[in-house]
Amino acid sequence: MNLIVAVDNNWAVGYNGGLLTYLPGDLPYFKEKTMDKIIVMGRKTLESLPNGKPLKGRKNIILTRDKDFVCENAVICYSKDEVLEYIKQFNTEDVFIIGGSEIYNLFMNECNKAYITKIYEILKADKFINNMDKLNNWEITWKSDMQEHQGINYQWTLYENKCI
Repeated sequence: MNLIVAVDNNWAVGYNGGLLTYLPGDLPYFKEKTMDKIIVMGRKTLESLPNGKPLKGRKNIILTRDKDFVCENAVICYSKDEVLEYIKQFNTEDVFIIGGSEIYNLFMNECNKAYITKIYEILKADKFINNMDKLNNWEITWKSDMQEHQGINYQWTLYENKCI
């Protein structure tokens, strides 16, 4: 299983129900990695997507505590264990955790790889994930060239879990 997220220097992932900032180069990267794959997200992340709808071209799994929640074109799960059981039918390389912060932290230790867009700034934020640079089981195995958008430097990195 994989994790994909953009973080700032404080490992912030969101602000006010949305992304930290707009990085036009990061959207095609996210699409390239997740298209035709299985994506797992929380209900709040789903609601933050355009029109609050599942992402096209992917199998969407929504994790929620709300037993009355329904969503067309998505699989609804009510616990971490239910998600883990459901995804057993897929190749783990094809499963991506896409947010939000609670979901990232919940599944982080089950992931083999983490595709982290590192934004070299401290941005206004209210959602954070565990700092993978401080976790002994994660190591960076690849970095892209530095990218820049409107004065913000960022870089795509790949972390791999040494314990899986």
